[in-house]
Amino acid sequence: MVAAGGTLGTAVRALLERQFAPAAGAWPWPTFAINISGAFVLGLLLETLARHGTDTGTRRLIRLGAGTGFLGGYTTYSTFAVETIHLTAPTALAYAALSTLLGALAAASGFWLARRMPAGTDPGRTR
Repeated sequence: MVAAGGTLGTAVRALLERQFAPAAGAWPWPTFAINISGAFVLGLLLETLARHGTDTGTRRLIRLGAGTGFLGGYTTYSTFAVETIHLTAPTALAYAALSTLLGALAAASGFWLARRMPAGTDPGRTR
């Protein structure tokens, strides 16, 4: 599940980065947007799964495939690090600080949103 999800997440990220590649030395918007959106979705996913029960059965497979796999491949710390060192000092500092701060806020927002969603039916119920 992790390998399959990671392969798909990495492919989606690569396509987005290629489609929206910034000029050399410019703010790396694709990676910035990918990492922040991935943090939000991961927060939403993990809190939603946790609200529906223990990390077993289908919920565990979803967490591994979608969370660890897809979102782990979709987001990228290594590209973020490489892009940061290729920016001028003030821009690199801003990029690193905003990526970290907004990533944490995005994850917290995902948790917050999941807590406010109606419980509904449990798609990950173990039978």
